[in-house]
Parts: sequence; structure tokens; C-alpha cells
Amino acid sequence: MVPLLLVLLLALILFGAGFALEALWWIAVIVLMVWLLGFVVRPAGHGGRKGRWYRW
Repeated sequence: MVPLLLVLLLALILFGAGFALEALWWIAVIVLMVWLLGFVVRPAGHGGRKGRWYRW
């Protein structure tokens, strides 16, 4: 009974990790798109030059 419970627990952990990693990949792709979009659509800085779109 214990090995069966351990296998089921391992499957549950791996399924949860797989779902979390999949969600993290989608979040990373969205952040990358926003970051790249920031280079294209950035406001003009002083003297008409393109400035940074982020504050740091």
C-alpha cells in the first residue's frame, strides 16, 4: 500500500510541477513580448532622442 501511495504522490507532484512550469513558460513569453515591444514603442526623450521606456 505504501509504494502505491508513494507512486501516486510522485505523479501528483510531477503533474503539479509540469503545470507550474508550463504556466511559467507562458508568463516568460508574455514578459519577453512586452519587453521587446517596449523597444519599438518608446517615448521620445530629451532632444527628440528615443528614451528608455522603463524607469530604472
